[in-house]
Amino acid sequence: MQEETTGTKKRIRADAARNEDAVLEAAKTVFATSGVDAPVREIAKTAGVGVGTLYRRFPKRSDLVVAVFKREVDACAADAKTLAKDHPPGEALSRWLRRYCRFIVTKKGLASALHSGDPAFDALPDYFRSNFEPALQNLLSAAAKAGEARSDIDAYDLLRAIGNLASAGSTSGGKAGDDPEHHEGMQHTYRMLDLMIDGLRYGKSG
Repeated sequence: MQEETTGTKKRIRADAARNEDAVLEAAKTVFATSGVDAPVREIAKTAGVGVGTLYRRFPKRSDLVVAVFKREVDACAADAKTLAKDHPPGEALSRWLRRYCRFIVTKKGLASALHSGDPAFDALPDYFRSNFEPALQNLLSAAAKAGEARSDIDAYDLLRAIGNLASAGSTSGGKAGDDPEHHEGMQHTYRMLDLMIDGLRYGKSG
């Protein structure tokens, strides 16, 4: 009887974990096209769960926004290690900077949410910096050591510069509901990012 009860509890936890993952993935997709104010019913429908299921896990919209943001930050930061393992230092750096740019582009409406005054978002900027800054600094240091990038670049300055570039590009050249990555403004952003990446090599040692 005890084994049956334990097995049931494990299945419930597994189902809950799958539902949560589905909701977060759906919210990421919907937020990218419709912004963080998208209807909850649209997110639940995309996730294939009931609205009640969504609200049980994320009672407030801010809870969902925070969870999606942290999940995406974790994934993007983790990619820095994967790229460093799979590519030469200079290429790993370039690939991750493009990955980071896509991260910013697909966070439609996040900036306004962060500046909304809602205390639920107060810890997010520090979460952002504490994950991304060391991830980028490791890539920069490795590229500089390999003679593939200059050594006087501050990771946080570069994060801010690309963030400003991506945020500006994501607001132009597209229609509501479009994929922001395919806006005309974003194509310009990616071209400017390539120039910025080229600039990291100017004055490099070796």
